[in-house]
Amino acid sequence: MSLTIISLMKQVPLPSEMRMGDDGLMDRTKAKSIINIDCGFALEAGLQMKHDYPDAKLIVCSMGPPSFEVSLKKAISMGYDEAYLLSDRKLGGSDTYATGLALSTMLKHLGFAKGLNEDFIVVAGRQTSDGDTAHVPSQVAENLSIPQATFIEVATLKDRHIEAKRIIEGGYQIMRLPLPCALSFTPTGISPRRPSLSGTVKARNTDIKVFSIDDINLSDEKIGLSGSPTIVAKVTNIKSERAAIKMSVGNNEAELVQSLIENLKSGKNTIEEKEKKETKQKQRPEGFVDVDFRNGASGILTWAEVVNGKISRPSLELLTPAAKLASDLGGNTKVITLLIGNKVGDLAKELISCGSDEVIVVDDERLEEYRILPFASIFAQVIKDKNPEIALFAATTAGRELAPRIGVKTHGGVTADCTALEIGEHIDRKKKTVFAPILESRRPTYGESKLATILGFVCPQISTARAGTFEVPTPNANRKGSISTFSPVLVDDDFVTEIIETVRGEGGLQNLFEADIIITGGRGTLSDNMNLVKDLVNALNAQGINAEWAVSRPVVDEGLSEYARQIGQTGKTVRPKVYVAIGVSGAVQHIAGIKESETIIVINHNAKETIFHNADFGIVGEYEDVLPELIEKVNAGFTFGIEVK
Repeated sequence: MSLTIISLMKQVPLPSEMRMGDDGLMDRTKAKSIINIDCGFALEAGLQMKHDYPDAKLIVCSMGPPSFEVSLKKAISMGYDEAYLLSDRKLGGSDTYATGLALSTMLKHLGFAKGLNEDFIVVAGRQTSDGDTAHVPSQVAENLSIPQATFIEVATLKDRHIEAKRIIEGGYQIMRLPLPCALSFTPTGISPRRPSLSGTVKARNTDIKVFSIDDINLSDEKIGLSGSPTIVAKVTNIKSERAAIKMSVGNNEAELVQSLIENLKSGKNTIEEKEKKETKQKQRPEGFVDVDFRNGASGILTWAEVVNGKISRPSLELLTPAAKLASDLGGNTKVITLLIGNKVGDLAKELISCGSDEVIVVDDERLEEYRILPFASIFAQVIKDKNPEIALFAATTAGRELAPRIGVKTHGGVTADCTALEIGEHIDRKKKTVFAPILESRRPTYGESKLATILGFVCPQISTARAGTFEVPTPNANRKGSISTFSPVLVDDDFVTEIIETVRGEGGLQNLFEADIIITGGRGTLSDNMNLVKDLVNALNAQGINAEWAVSRPVVDEGLSEYARQIGQTGKTVRPKVYVAIGVSGAVQHIAGIKESETIIVINHNAKETIFHNADFGIVGEYEDVLPELIEKVNAGFTFGIEVK
């Protein structure tokens, strides 16, 4: 049987055209739509595989309204052979769990799954711009019972195996996967090609096969708004909390830099605080019934991701919201942390000192490196044993693929990339019920312009937390907790994915979370390959200041920096005392990663760049002219107001 390459594609609205409806949720009906950027890279990845295997069949699949046929036709014009659209009004309002279920059911209907035709590869974009969850590829893979690799930059097919380069924090991994498998691609691989003339003619003459849920034998019980395990309860606008910027003035670079120094001494502009209105207590409607949907589930489960023999910082950060949630739930709610690896038992005490009440250790030499299949299986077994009401993961590359796969195993949804986690209640006026207590997971969405509150109604309620959002708890060596071991049942199929090589950077990459000053170079610093940016960091280090350099996405795209140094929504979230953005335009995705910084300084030659609206101090000037002056001042003792320790 010949190889089939299946590309999952989504058509997304332009974030700039999204509007909020009268119900407080987003209205996308009037927004222009495009092929999701990451999906375009997946389409190209499929075409590259076809080049090496000319007999392979290329099909593209999507789920959405009839208007999605436009994007499916474009895929045909790029070189795909067939296109399928799952379109049914009953799918409206589906969360990622329901979307993954629907897409995988369509693929099974077409004959592709473990135990059916296994000579296939599923390719997809890493995530979509309207959701930014990165959930669906994992959910489809779990529903099809096939291995997966996410955050893939490039992949080649050899001898019925995929060899892929996977981007991870601090570096990359080379992985080997058997067929069938699922791959999700980052937008840093080979750029999508344009449609050819012959392809455009072919697309005009190709019919898109449209399925309803009845056509693929999909019940409406677990799809749509009513069947999804999570709902969007509320969406609000995100407002900037920074006052108007203080701009430097001067006739030359020396005067501009001196003006910046004086502005820093005099302090930021301030926002006039409006008198806070008294918060009204929520009035529960009379006659409504309280519903505790947990069915005996109790406890907060977290994952301690181990990297280079140490617990990752984002995993320790998780213990801050976990402890607060446990306190708010009361009733002796415990924070339970799962620690998986090889000879990792000694790390359990650190977790207890930082807030874990119980640490479950799974020790196996085969688990030296994180691999999604055995880790997902272990989690499912521990969840069955412990029955937690909430499960929290750091939104690392591993956490973002692991959580949704576990969600499918436990029949629940996942909320991604959260910046706030609270215990609350949900009033369902239609059913006259009050669901409480319930986890309110808040996450930025729609290009960081909106804040969505997501609720889940299946335990464990699963959320991932954006790295850098929460503080690492202060360790308490006297804190007491229990340590136990767990022996999971693992099978050979859990280890079919091989890790051939892991390459991680050292030093500065971890320091991005700890640096007092971060100097970030954007597109405007490419003229000298960011040498002046690095010189400024070196000058600050020479003064005894903990400073580090980072980049915006265009620098990574140009190949001048590893992905691990990228700041923003799809990179790292940082919160230094001083953040200096040089030659950075200020896309909303970048602002998402820096808004927790104490002070933001911008240097850019274009006064109209949006980043000036999100900063405290600014200089309009050329990178090559301003930086030497600034470095000279640092060499003379200027440290951006940071005291030398």
